[in-house]
Amino acid sequence: MRIGIPKEIKNNENRVGLTPAGVRQLRQVNQEVVVESNAGQNAGYADTDYQAAGAEIVDAAAAWTSDMVIKVKEPLPEEYHFFRPGLILYTYLHLAPNPKLTQALLENKVTAVGYETMRAADGSLPALNPMSEVAGRMAVLIGAQFLQEQYGGKGVLLSGVPGIRKSRVTVIGGGTVGLNAAKTALGLGAQVTLLDINQKVLANIDNLFDGHIQTLFSNPVNIAKSVKHADVVIGAVLIPGAKAPKLVSEEMVKSMEPGSVLVDIPIDQGGIFATSDHASNFADPVYLHHGVVHYAVANIPGAVPKTATDALTSVTTPYAVEIAKSGIAQAAQANATILSGLNTYAGQVTAQAVATSLQLPYADASKLF
Repeated sequence: MRIGIPKEIKNNENRVGLTPAGVRQLRQVNQEVVVESNAGQNAGYADTDYQAAGAEIVDAAAAWTSDMVIKVKEPLPEEYHFFRPGLILYTYLHLAPNPKLTQALLENKVTAVGYETMRAADGSLPALNPMSEVAGRMAVLIGAQFLQEQYGGKGVLLSGVPGIRKSRVTVIGGGTVGLNAAKTALGLGAQVTLLDINQKVLANIDNLFDGHIQTLFSNPVNIAKSVKHADVVIGAVLIPGAKAPKLVSEEMVKSMEPGSVLVDIPIDQGGIFATSDHASNFADPVYLHHGVVHYAVANIPGAVPKTATDALTSVTTPYAVEIAKSGIAQAAQANATILSGLNTYAGQVTAQAVATSLQLPYADASKLF
């Protein structure tokens, strides 16, 4: 199989779909790999590194003219013309809030495997977890930065100083993102509240941090109280493949002090704040609603491309090897994690959550092979 690695074109997306180490893994099983020139440069990998690993350096069109294309972020409209029947696209897709991309994939009968919906036997999300860890930790650092007055914040230090109250950080969601956000905020000295709907998750966090994090059941009353008094609120709720639920209403945002900061991590799934009306980017990362700073960049880990690329490809490459060796149909039948990643196949939506979110017919991929 020929595997192509194009350069990411999303604003300031500096990650790359495969490291030279990943190239070596594919070459060891006799797969051909082509990499777009300078695709890995901003992640710390030169073309010569890929050539030494056995890849050929090509232009964008040649990278896309492959049996399987491995990316990081979802294709942008400028890339849709590369779609064609038989193409296997292996990347983060986030289709639920993106009907245009979904339609383009369906019309061109692209086999699209989404990292964010791949589930392991234990229910974990192996291809999503590394980026969730990065995003959760970075969200707190971002919140601390935008609390500064020159960035439009209220001008407070996240940790406070002796004799001055610590800043209040509210984390909505106790999964991988939320856990890492809470851990980082606590480590920086903030007063942390975490909300989740799962009692076992709350109990685990309470035990893990010896009661130093305030845990609350996530319901409208508790969310409203926690948001109102927070300096930073971090949205960390994800329903794999589906649109994120709008858990924080406009009235809740209005109740916050001006200069408070919201970091809406699941904005690529629609976001959890009613006032997060669009995704931003690194060139223009924030906007204001009711005096509250909204940070809604959809590719937060792209700011640390070396760490993020290494972490991501270490978990995605083994599945790519399986697909390359066996083909998508056989690999998906043999490995339930790959099967769960199938979002579109043979012109049909094969992820239930995506179909529900976009009100499209759902097809069971296992019955299409």
